[in-house]
Amino acid sequence: MYWRGHVGIALLAYAPVAGAVRVAGAPELAVLGAAVAVAFATLPDLDHRLPVSHRGPTHTVAFTVAVGAVVAVATAVVRPPWTAAFVGGVAALSLTSHVAGDAITPMGIWPFRPLSERHVTLDLTPAANPRANRLFLGVGAAALALSVTLTP
Repeated sequence: MYWRGHVGIALLAYAPVAGAVRVAGAPELAVLGAAVAVAFATLPDLDHRLPVSHRGPTHTVAFTVAVGAVVAVATAVVRPPWTAAFVGGVAALSLTSHVAGDAITPMGIWPFRPLSERHVTLDLTPAANPRANRLFLGVGAAALALSVTLTP
């Protein structure tokens, strides 16, 4: 996927969390989470600028867990621990959505490297498909909007 698709998939993954947080009485935290989801949606593609293979180490489960933990610890410096855990969790969710988004392309991913060489692809659409990327962005934005407006 390209950036639009990844942002849309991240918003789609985050939408139920945003709804739950809003219902719990913390709408400002729901907004913060949406910003974090968008901010981390394309982070794994920094590998284009690094001396590593594309869809290599930055497209693994280990990367999502490690970055989520680092974000949580870094956030704990300026926010209460429960907010830090939330922000780290949303970052990890967004990164996981990126990996899942790339799994639907023919190139696929190797999510458990270096522990496993298992390749995962659903081969549904090329990453460069503009319709698919716009569709995911629209569906993700709509899901987020619905989750924060339709919940009690």
